[in-house]
Amino acid sequence: MDTVSVNQFRDKLKTFVEQVVTNHIPLKVTRRAGEAFVIMSADDWEREQETLYVLQNSSLMNQIADSLATHNSKTGYTPTSEELNEITGI
Repeated sequence: MDTVSVNQFRDKLKTFVEQVVTNHIPLKVTRRAGEAFVIMSADDWEREQETLYVLQNSSLMNQIADSLATHNSKTGYTPTSEELNEITGI
């Protein structure tokens, strides 16, 4: 993550915002007093929130772990050819 001063950020606001939105790389902005804040695109922020929700949901994490275990042991559900065609739109 790149870091810029609040003065640099203010002087080139439009450029920095466009860069953050286009490249999907957050930007850390530091203040003279040592406090800092991070600029990121709304899409990236929403994606981060969804990830945090999943990671904090123990029931969902257990379902994912169980699914991975059945996948690795090849004991999980196997869809029929018709089901696969419906899913993939073929």
